[in-house]
Amino acid sequence: MSYFYGLKLMKEAVLIKLPFTSLPLLLQTLSRKSRDMETKNYSSSTSGFILLGLSSNPQLQKPLFAIFLIMYLVTVVGNVLIILAIYSDPRLHTPMYFFLSNLSFTDICFTTAIVPKMLVNFLSETNVISYVGCLVQMYVFMAFGNTDSYLLASMAIDRLVAICNPLHYDVVMNPRHYLLMLLGSCSISHLHSLFRVLLMSHLSFCASHVIKHFFCDTQPVLKLSCSDTSSNQMVVMTETLAVIVTPFLCIIFSYLRIIVTVLRIPSAAGKWKAFSTCGSHLTAVSLFYGSIIYVYFRPLSVYSVVRDRVATVMYTVVTPMLNPFIYSLRNKDMKRGLKKLRDRIYW
Repeated sequence: MSYFYGLKLMKEAVLIKLPFTSLPLLLQTLSRKSRDMETKNYSSSTSGFILLGLSSNPQLQKPLFAIFLIMYLVTVVGNVLIILAIYSDPRLHTPMYFFLSNLSFTDICFTTAIVPKMLVNFLSETNVISYVGCLVQMYVFMAFGNTDSYLLASMAIDRLVAICNPLHYDVVMNPRHYLLMLLGSCSISHLHSLFRVLLMSHLSFCASHVIKHFFCDTQPVLKLSCSDTSSNQMVVMTETLAVIVTPFLCIIFSYLRIIVTVLRIPSAAGKWKAFSTCGSHLTAVSLFYGSIIYVYFRPLSVYSVVRDRVATVMYTVVTPMLNPFIYSLRNKDMKRGLKKLRDRIYW
């Protein structure tokens, strides 16, 4: 029996239902908070923010709209093709491709939390996002972004077991274990995001309500608050650091073990074959974590949105768009799966 056939219902529950189980509680809390703040006569920022966007130059709005629309469509189509190819080819029903299909699904949700609103703002004169809408966007962005990092860590563990302990691979990476890894990735990420957004909802915004960014990221929104943000910054540097760094350290440890194991292989061909199975994953990890570390792991006092916009676009838009190409161009199994999917569509 294939991995996917017996786990179809459980997978759907994890992929579709789990990420949104905390949204009713979040929306109820944010709505109550918004009403409370309005009754206390805080500024209009409590009912809406203005997103400054990527550029204030009117002549650049339509070209930017076209560029990001194409990038978004490529992201969605590419990741959907990856999911369909893996699902339709029984030879791809392995833990590695199970995680890859979930990574593709997460990338679609991650990008959809940001890009559609950005596209609307390119053609709009107001660029307004409601207070509740801003925090919901922040929640979805953080939840799926963190899930991305944990899925990358799960894929690193899969490579570690496959290369360092191949004889026990089927025992260690059995369906129950990798489903628990997926469930843990989603649970930790969404609980962390809910906690962060609930903390943000207790801040007051009584000065400028212009967010100098193209979406509701945590640092630009914290910059607008007239409340004491020390507790939020402490959370960023402790709990958030732990949630983000834990999967990153897991990836580092896994690849250190892999390198040690591969260096013991006597033949050069054997070493190359082992390393080649990790190339796509290492590329995706480098793009994702490189830009995140640059943007977030600095004090709020030295944060500059203008300087960091390119890095932010890299991990919010470019990396999810490139992942289907990274995992398919040099992967014979994925090429075969995509070719098989193409043949099914045309025939």
